[in-house]
Amino acid sequence: MNLPAAFAEIGLGFSSLIGGPYWPARVIEQIAPVYGDGGSIVMPGGVSYRACQAQIDTATQRMREAEGYVETDAAFTVLTDTLEGTLNTEARIQITDGPHAGIWSVELIERDTAAAGWVGRGRRA
Repeated sequence: MNLPAAFAEIGLGFSSLIGGPYWPARVIEQIAPVYGDGGSIVMPGGVSYRACQAQIDTATQRMREAEGYVETDAAFTVLTDTLEGTLNTEARIQITDGPHAGIWSVELIERDTAAAGWVGRGRRA
């Protein structure tokens, strides 16, 4: 078992016992259409959804000091092992259950030092 998988197992284990802090979520991304040489759409765009487990928390001091911070911003962590693929600031995260249910924008994003999660600053959309 690798480190991200171990952290995910521990986090999800605690969440199932105490009802949080990790909740069912999904990453929402827009897929751009693909255009052919003549400018016609050869593959339509759309929306993709990828399941994950996420936590919403209070913004860190570093997040508060970053450009663009507003008082309603929150920190989030998406467990790496629960998300297929990567995460960027063009995505949104929908928490589907729990006290912070709703759609959150991804304002800042980075991997934590153990690569166990995507950590970022979000804003309720």
